[in-house]
Amino acid sequence: MTSPAASGPGAREWLGAARVDAEVLALCPGYAALLVTADGLVPGPSDAASDALLTAAAARAAALLDGRPPEELAHVAQWREAYRAFGAKPQRTRPSVEALLRRLPAGLPRVDRITDAYNAISVAHVLPAGGEDRASYAGPATLTRATGTEEFETISNGSPVIERPEPGEVIWRDDKGVTCRRWNWRQCTRTRITQATTSAMFVLDGLPALGTDGLRAAAAELVAALAAQSPAASFAERLITGPAGPGPAA
Repeated sequence: MTSPAASGPGAREWLGAARVDAEVLALCPGYAALLVTADGLVPGPSDAASDALLTAAAARAAALLDGRPPEELAHVAQWREAYRAFGAKPQRTRPSVEALLRRLPAGLPRVDRITDAYNAISVAHVLPAGGEDRASYAGPATLTRATGTEEFETISNGSPVIERPEPGEVIWRDDKGVTCRRWNWRQCTRTRITQATTSAMFVLDGLPALGTDGLRAAAAELVAALAAQSPAASFAERLITGPAGPGPAA
C-alpha cells in the first residue's frame, strides 16, 4: 500500500527509522505521535474542495468552543503545560492548534490544497498537526530535545536566515537540522509543503486528553481528505507511544 518518495527510502522503511527520544517521553510521559506518509499526491493551490474542508472544520471547532477561549479545552490546556515543561511560554509561542483556533473569528488561512487538508484536521480534532515534504528530508524524523547547535532554516524580514533553538527545546529534526521548533510551533522552510509536493509526511501530536483513539480518528479523516484530492495516492502510518515501544508501520 506504499510507494517510494521522490527520493530516499520507501514509506515503511522511513517510518520504521523515525523515533521519539526517551528524554521527550520523560518530559511528557503521555505523549504519542502518529506519523502518516502520503505518496502520489496531486499538489496545487487552494480550491473549492479544500475550502469546504476548512469551512466544515471551523464550524466543528466553533461548536466545540461554544464561545470559550481555546485554552479551556482539555487538549489545548495540556499542550500549554507541555510547552511550559521545556521552558516555553505558551502565551508568546502558542501550540499550533491553539494558534489556529484563535484565528477562527477572522477566518482560517487558505494556503494550498495539502496544507488546507491537515489544517482542517487540526482544527476539527483539536490537535497539533503538521505536514512536511518527505522528499526534502535528510534521513528520518526524530523528536528530541535540542542542544542549541542545530540549524533551523526560516525567513526573517523577507530574507532566508538560520536560527538556533534554545538548549532543551523540544524539536523535530532530521540529519540536516531542525524541521519544526518548539514541538509544533513553527516549521522550517526547507521541508515545508509547497505546490510541487507529491510525497509528504504528516505528524499528528497527541496527549492524554485526546488519546490514541483520537489520534487514529484524526489520521483516518486526514487520509480520506487527501485521497479525495489525490485518488492514486498511497498511505502508510506509524503510531509512536511510550516506553512499551512504537507501533508497527501499517
